[in-house]
Amino acid sequence: MLFAIILFAATYVLMLALPKYRTYVALVSAACFILSGMLPLGKIIESIDFNVLLMISGTMGIVSLFIESKMPARLADLIIARVPNVCWAIIALSLFAGVISALVDNVATVLMVAPVALAVAERLGISPVPMIISIAVSSNLQGAATLVGDTTSILLGGYAGMNFLDFFVYKGRPSIFFAVELGALLSAVILYVLFRKEDAKLPEAEKTVVTDYVPTVLLVAMVGLLVCASFIPNAPSISNGVICVSLMLIGCVHSCIKKKSAEGLLKPLREIDFGTVLLLLGLFLVIGGITEQGVIDALAGIFARIGSGNVFVIYTLILWASVVFSAFIDNIPYVATMLPVVQGIAAAMGIDPTVLYFGLLSGATLGGNMTPIGASANITGIGILRKRGYEVKNSDFFRIGIPFTLAAVIPAYIYIWLVYGA
Repeated sequence: MLFAIILFAATYVLMLALPKYRTYVALVSAACFILSGMLPLGKIIESIDFNVLLMISGTMGIVSLFIESKMPARLADLIIARVPNVCWAIIALSLFAGVISALVDNVATVLMVAPVALAVAERLGISPVPMIISIAVSSNLQGAATLVGDTTSILLGGYAGMNFLDFFVYKGRPSIFFAVELGALLSAVILYVLFRKEDAKLPEAEKTVVTDYVPTVLLVAMVGLLVCASFIPNAPSISNGVICVSLMLIGCVHSCIKKKSAEGLLKPLREIDFGTVLLLLGLFLVIGGITEQGVIDALAGIFARIGSGNVFVIYTLILWASVVFSAFIDNIPYVATMLPVVQGIAAAMGIDPTVLYFGLLSGATLGGNMTPIGASANITGIGILRKRGYEVKNSDFFRIGIPFTLAAVIPAYIYIWLVYGA
């Protein structure tokens, strides 16, 4: 077990120290676990969650076609045309980004909505920094709302066997979707308080022309089919992944025919973040290795002892520790590692793991908004601003990110405990 702990710790340290090479670090670590025999060859396939990998790949491809169709920009234009001033434009664009992010990757959401905010700010002659930061943190917030909203949600769904509807109603109770939306409403109040003095009138909104409605149909179909699949008893474990990939391939073929070029087929495939897919593949194998060596059970036992068997203390520790950790490290490897730990804690205490699962997901997802480096959406938004010549100070981000995070996390913390823990 000692060598497994050392290798696992080294893996995490290197992923933190070399963020550009974290995929290679995970894959090399996985190879070490396999070659050393700590992960037996017969356990390799069962350690990999192919449903998660397929869902992520398919969703990314569909989203790329959705963005290319300009439908998100058109929807944003319609929203801007209906708000009276800059304050409400910031709130409306942030809420819109959140709604889109519940179905679309957070980074992709920022890339969709940010150009609208930039155009508004440019026409008014004001700094776009507050708008872009608000859009980024709102995008990150809503990732936990649905099964396909974020990689961390897909990880939880795959690990706990949750389907699309389980994020709305789970075990006969209102699920994590409502905890996220409660946080979103209170966060909107925070944005109003921060920007209530921004009362400049908005210019006339541009009218973006949608170039293709098929990607929108495919995105809606993906949600519909995931819902339908949740009603099929004993459905294959990779059902959701097959749905997402199949719809992506339909979109690729349509794009190829529409453009009369192989580029239409290849472009959506290139938009898949294979780095993230391979990172998760490596992490699945690493986690399989430390599970085989008893590390997960040992960690679960440590947590259970720290909490002295008190479920509320353990829940609080997991949620707020996740907020702190996710403010500085990527939440994907963190959640992938902690899911089996949380299950082990629940097993050791003889309790239903749901409250701990939701505490982990909400803390890890929402905590990324505490700092500029805590979430990919934040890094993307700041990168967009820098390309336009705007330098974002930490104080600019903290002014929005910290109160936004607290307004989102605290009600979710209370809600999840009252519904699933009390």
